[in-house]
Amino acid sequence: MILYPAIDLKEGRCVRLIKGDMGQVTVFNDDPADQARKFASEGFAWLHVVDLDGAVEGRSVNKAAVEAILKTAAIPVQVGGGVRTFEAVEAWIEAGVSRVMLGTAAVREPELVKLAAAAFPEQVAVAVDIRDGRVAVHGWVETSDLNPVDLARRFEDAGVAALIVTDIGRDGTLSGVNVEEIGALADAVAIPVIASGGVADVNDIFRLKARKGVPIAGAVLGKALYTGALDPTEALAAARC
Repeated sequence: MILYPAIDLKEGRCVRLIKGDMGQVTVFNDDPADQARKFASEGFAWLHVVDLDGAVEGRSVNKAAVEAILKTAAIPVQVGGGVRTFEAVEAWIEAGVSRVMLGTAAVREPELVKLAAAAFPEQVAVAVDIRDGRVAVHGWVETSDLNPVDLARRFEDAGVAALIVTDIGRDGTLSGVNVEEIGALADAVAIPVIASGGVADVNDIFRLKARKGVPIAGAVLGKALYTGALDPTEALAAARC
């Protein structure tokens, strides 16, 4: 299992939200590049970076911060938030991003995702953000009528590298990962699934690995790392076992 420490960007700073609420913001580092350097030094193999402002506005807002992370971190970076055009995908990949995540576009313009996945093999992922059983879009501000499994199946044969599946109701709460719902989605499609939202401690990593069915390919780690509830060395050891 691959662990993805999260760097969420708001107004150029590294923050964490609670359940995606822009009004509940905690700043953990004013220098996102410094945070990226720290995660890399702790042994993580990937970074998960989201432009929160961009997700709401539908365009890159924290580009400078992402570029600073790319220059600093000597590990692959996956980036999402406000990526709504083929040109935006292309621009991030040319900038050095290893994987680009599309969420709103996957709901509104699935053909764009398929086109990008074909053009950039293994470098396009779909963000499946779940609120009350439905897929949320536009920085989690709106909720669509789409079922998560139906969204995932749109891209079954499109060459999408991964699905980043987030339980919004648990994100930033340290309440425990939703193994059942995320696991059910992993069992429903052939695309690798990365679990996100609510990881509280190392036990959640063990729970994800222990579930029966299709293995969960990875997990996004957020608040638990920033608060010290999850030790990086212990987390990485659990993911390897």
